Amino acid sequence: MWLKIAILVVFLGLVASLASGLIFLVKDQGKGKRTLYSLGVRVVLAVLLLSLVAYGMVSGQLRSKAPWSEANRQHQGLQQSP
Repeated sequence: MWLKIAILVVFLGLVASLASGLIFLVKDQGKGKRTLYSLGVRVVLAVLLLSLVAYGMVSGQLRSKAPWSEANRQHQGLQQSP
């Protein structure tokens, strides 16, 4: 459960960084470095988000619920048709 909360918090931080970057871009008109710093924060958050999702998939805490997913079929006990 903690992993899903961490993913949500990092995602919301990513969206906030995106919004602040847009505001800094409009206000500074390319003269300040705040937009560049916002991009750096966004890249770090994106790497952290991908790492959390990858950890969740590898550890089994996150699963795909797509109907075409082989893992989903095996989890439900369905046989793969030949």
